[in-house]
Amino acid sequence: MANENANNKKTMNRRIFMKNAGIFTGGIVGGSILGGILSNPFLKEESESSQPAVESAEDFQEARIFFDRFEDFVILRAAVERIYPEDDNGPGAVALGVPYFIDKQLAGSWGTNAKEYMQNPFKVNGDSEDVMRYETPLNRGQIIIEGLRKIDAVSEEQFGENFVNIDGEQQDEILQSFDNGEVELTGVSSQQFFSILRKMTIEGAFADPLYGGNKNMDGWRMVEYPGPRPGFIDIIEEEEFIKMDPLGLKDYQQS
Repeated sequence: MANENANNKKTMNRRIFMKNAGIFTGGIVGGSILGGILSNPFLKEESESSQPAVESAEDFQEARIFFDRFEDFVILRAAVERIYPEDDNGPGAVALGVPYFIDKQLAGSWGTNAKEYMQNPFKVNGDSEDVMRYETPLNRGQIIIEGLRKIDAVSEEQFGENFVNIDGEQQDEILQSFDNGEVELTGVSSQQFFSILRKMTIEGAFADPLYGGNKNMDGWRMVEYPGPRPGFIDIIEEEEFIKMDPLGLKDYQQS
């Protein structure tokens, strides 16, 4: 009889504990968030049906990863469009997705110089001795941010407007001053900044679309490049130039 009473007491203590736990946690077990999940067997099915369908992974190519400040990204868009503008030959850098290509590259190990030697001493900002290695304490991501914000500061100083609000010739004038090394940056020369920016712009226009640029392979179409083909043995003896629709790395992958 004593053992039976002890067991009943233990059972009641457990019930009281569970009840009190539900009260102290805001009813989370009984009737709140977790309780609703545990007690509703149709919740998963309902939540899945209420989610919008994802059309394709390509829809997420034009999304920023590196640039936290939209203002920096806007300056980047304006700058790369002046470096590689739209003309009669085809689209410019913005239409080719170059800003998003640059964003993705800076967000990865290349942008952080993760695989490069980055220790002192550094020779920057006009040192006379020619050097053959990366000579700045800043990684590429930091260089681009430093340069873009300086572009806007120079624009406001010279023309009283943000870089994106001045005309194309004025934008070219500012970018030329960076290329000439006439602008002082912190930790890096303006020439080095502009060299990286220009190089990334060209790469974004002609790299495989898998990396975020060369949208719709329009960069390749402008220069009639067929993409990374495994071979041309079937047309190698043709005397006339054969124009081919470009293929990217994605076209060789199983879906």
